Amino acid sequence: MADRLVDSFGAPVVRGIAAAIRDAHPPFASRDFVRSALRGFEPLDLMARARAIAQALAGHLPRDFPQAADILVRSLGPPLGTTGGHGMAPFFYLPHSFFVAAHGLGHFEESMRAQYEITQRFTAEFSIRVFLERTPDRTLARLREWTADPSVHVRRLVSEGTRPRLPWAPRLRAFQRDPTPVLELLERLKDDPELYVRRSVANNLNDIGKDHPAIAAETARRWLAGGAPHRRWIVAHALRSAVKRAEPGALEVLGYGAAARVSISNVAIEPPRARIGGRVEIGFEVHNPGRTRQGVLVDLRVHFVKANGQASPKTFKLRALELAPGERARLSKSISLDQLTTRTHYPGVHRVEALCNGAASPLGAFDLR
Repeated sequence: MADRLVDSFGAPVVRGIAAAIRDAHPPFASRDFVRSALRGFEPLDLMARARAIAQALAGHLPRDFPQAADILVRSLGPPLGTTGGHGMAPFFYLPHSFFVAAHGLGHFEESMRAQYEITQRFTAEFSIRVFLERTPDRTLARLREWTADPSVHVRRLVSEGTRPRLPWAPRLRAFQRDPTPVLELLERLKDDPELYVRRSVANNLNDIGKDHPAIAAETARRWLAGGAPHRRWIVAHALRSAVKRAEPGALEVLGYGAAARVSISNVAIEPPRARIGGRVEIGFEVHNPGRTRQGVLVDLRVHFVKANGQASPKTFKLRALELAPGERARLSKSISLDQLTTRTHYPGVHRVEALCNGAASPLGAFDLR
C-alpha cells in the first residue's frame, strides 16, 4: 500500500502545485520551485516527499507568512463535496499542511484560516497537532468553536487532529497523560449527524483507551446510557482494541462481562503443518449446554512466533453470538501466512485459542515451516 501511495505522489503533483500557485500569484517562480522540490525526491517516502515540497514552497513563496498563507489559500481548488471516494487526489494538499505547520506558529489567525480551508480539501490533522503542542489553550478554544461548524470536514478535524495516537503522526504526549481536553471535544461530537465524524470520534476514544482503559470504558458506558441508537456502534468501534485485549471493563460495557458457560468442540486446524506464504483454516463449534440464552463474544487468538523464538498474540474478530439453550454455532477463520508489512512470519509452533467473553480456551496449534 505504501508503494502505491508513493507512486501516486510524484512529479505531476509538484508541477500541479506549481501551476495552481502561479495562477493565484503570477510572480511565483514555478520552474525554479519544481526543480527545487524534485531534487533528491525519488527515494523519499510519501511523508518525506510532502515535507520536501513544503520546504521548496518556503524557498519560493514570500518570506512573510501571512502573505504566503494567503497565496496558498487562494491557490486551493474547490472544497470536497463528499466524505469519501476521492482516492489519492486530496493528498495534493499535504505539502500545504506541512508548510503551515513549519512556518505558521507565530501567526495563529492566519494559520487557523489556512488549516480551516485546507481541511475542507484534504485534512489539516497533521498540522493542527503542532499548534496543540505549542499553543494548546488557544488551539483547543478554536477547536471547540469548530465542533459546530457547518462543514463536516472541519468538524472531523476536531476529533481526528486531537487523536493521541494518530497514525503517521507524532503522538500528543500531553493528551496521552491527560485526555480530559480531548474528551470534552468528543462529547460535543459524539452525536454528530455524519458517520464520517462519529467514526473519527470512535477512533479517538479507541486511542485514549490504549493509555486509559478505565476512562474509555466509563466514557463508553455513559454514552450508551444516553439511549441514542447510533451510540452502540460508536461504543463498539471505540472499544474494539480493548475487546481484543480482553479488558474486563470494555467487555462489561458491551454486555459480555459475565463468564461464558459454553463448551468448545469439533476443532479443525488445517493444514496442521502449514508453510509461509500459504493459509491456515481454523474452525470450531461453540455450544451452549445451559438452560438459558447466552450472549457470547467470540474471537480467535493466534500466538505468532517471532524472530527471537518468543510468541506474540494477535486477536482476530469472529462473531457476537446469541445462543439459545442447547444451540451450537460453528465459527471459522482463514488466516493468511503471507509475509506482510504489518506481520512477518517465522517457522515454529503457533498456538491457537478461542476467546469467549475474554476467557481463553486452547484450540491446538499449527506448525509453520
